[in-house]
Amino acid sequence: MISPLAHVDPDAKIGDNVTIHPFAFISKNTVIGDGCTIYPYVSILNGARIGKNNKIYNGSIIGAEPQDFKWHGEPSLCTIGDGNVIREMTIVNRGSRTEEGTVIGNKCFIMAESHISHDARIADRCVLGNGVQVSGMAKVGECCILSSNAMLHFGSEVGKWSMVKGGCRISGNVPPFVVMAHNPAAYSGINAIVMRYDPEHRFSEKVIDDIAKSYRHVYECNTSVFNAVKRIENDIEPSEQRDEIVNFIKGHDLKIVAVPSHSEFDY
Repeated sequence: MISPLAHVDPDAKIGDNVTIHPFAFISKNTVIGDGCTIYPYVSILNGARIGKNNKIYNGSIIGAEPQDFKWHGEPSLCTIGDGNVIREMTIVNRGSRTEEGTVIGNKCFIMAESHISHDARIADRCVLGNGVQVSGMAKVGECCILSSNAMLHFGSEVGKWSMVKGGCRISGNVPPFVVMAHNPAAYSGINAIVMRYDPEHRFSEKVIDDIAKSYRHVYECNTSVFNAVKRIENDIEPSEQRDEIVNFIKGHDLKIVAVPSHSEFDY
């Protein structure tokens, strides 16, 4: 059902069984997939590509122009997957520096007044609390939780299955499976509760224990990140999770947040 009080541009592509409430604004050059619900006062702007079965709540803006001084009006995209919930007053800018633009995956829950900036990447099944700020070019891996008012600075990355606690500011790279808290950000253990009880992918106790042992080498053994990675490779039985940790750290040139100050690779 499309309300006669909504503005839907004739150029917009609207799927089947889409509900668009009064006073929503749907611009040209937009796509809304089957089964979506667009609530009042939502704006879907030029370049938005929205998948199936999404709910976008009152006052949100999808595909807002990039807040980037390097953008000069070029066509760009904001792509949202399937099955997401985007709560009230959330803003998602479209891209300005990459061909893919800003991307949100599938089955994410993005709470009220969050802001996802240009060219950010949010992977599947992430939760963003109220007022979360994700800056341009930042990346969030699958199954992450960013608690209310967390902030990711430009180009930061959060590895999969990690949690950033409320109000924490991240400037750098958070490795997978950990919890970061406080300001400045500090390692606060591994994300064991979520990994243990996630309904779609429960980690075994052995895997959780190996992840914890890996991060003891990184954060608690009074050694450099370089040596910590060598210890993980030597001491921890090979697994998908161990390799994820090692490859993330190596892939970011050993630069991860919250490394103890005694390390020569402090970041």
